[in-house]
Amino acid sequence: MKRQLFSWALLACIATGALVLSGCSTVGSRIESNRASFDQLSPKDQALVNQGKINGGMSQAAVYIAWGQPQQKAVGAVRGVPTETWVYTLSTAAYGPYGYGGFGYGWGFAGPIGFYGRHGGHRFYGAFVDPYWDPYYYPFADTVSYPVKTVSFQRGRVIAFQYLTPNVY
Repeated sequence: MKRQLFSWALLACIATGALVLSGCSTVGSRIESNRASFDQLSPKDQALVNQGKINGGMSQAAVYIAWGQPQQKAVGAVRGVPTETWVYTLSTAAYGPYGYGGFGYGWGFAGPIGFYGRHGGHRFYGAFVDPYWDPYYYPFADTVSYPVKTVSFQRGRVIAFQYLTPNVY
């Protein structure tokens, strides 16, 4: 009975993983799903899009094929001309100001399984040392999204793009 339950659980995990991974968009999959738009690009632009790169003057369709769907869109005007800016973001775990990476007060050694050391004359061992982090109360770290690249369009063509570097504290 346990073996059959394990088999069903394993099958459910594999099916869920396949479903999640099939939703991921790649340059190749976007080219195939937008073949007509890709074929209308110049050979130079096609080569850039195949590499996931863009260039000034490219159409919005070319940028979509190269970079995918943006996480944010901003509409505005530059010198009286309507402008649309696409913002692409990444997410990461935010551990807060106390460095919740496994090191807490006292001294010791952080190993692959946990932490052991000495604090206040007492020896201790545990997976979590930081006194402010409770894995049952805060089971997951907050996520923070930050922009990594932007592209601006006027009249459907790229007028500017930039790659951003995140602030490292």
